[in-house]
Amino acid sequence: MADQADITGRWDLYKSENFEEYLKAVGVNFVLRKLIASMAAATLEITKDGEHYTLKTISTMKTVETKFRLNEEFDDKLMDGRECKTLFTLEGNVLKQRQRTADGFETMIERDITPEEVTTTIKYKDVQCIRRFRKSSA
Repeated sequence: MADQADITGRWDLYKSENFEEYLKAVGVNFVLRKLIASMAAATLEITKDGEHYTLKTISTMKTVETKFRLNEEFDDKLMDGRECKTLFTLEGNVLKQRQRTADGFETMIERDITPEEVTTTIKYKDVQCIRRFRKSSA
């Protein structure tokens, strides 16, 4: 796997489309939705140590950190605290993340990663959100 894309880096959110609509569609309550949506000034950071990755979403309100290995499903939590199973895979430079709960909920997050930009597409049923990050100057 030496030819695997380098997906590490740090990027700052500069555009978000349909994010609050996505949160509403997945059942995030009004107050939490407003809180999450207010984290507009977010930074995405991906680091790697051996086969272990850490994905951080950093905002002034909260930092969410997820540690994972590619192709290994693990117990996780959704943004609203519900328990789920999460699986990360890497296809070229696209980091795919599937989250599913025991009751049949499933959402897909695809991060198309280049050194300069990350385009994150989040899908649930017929609702799609796109969040764009550009290389951080920090």
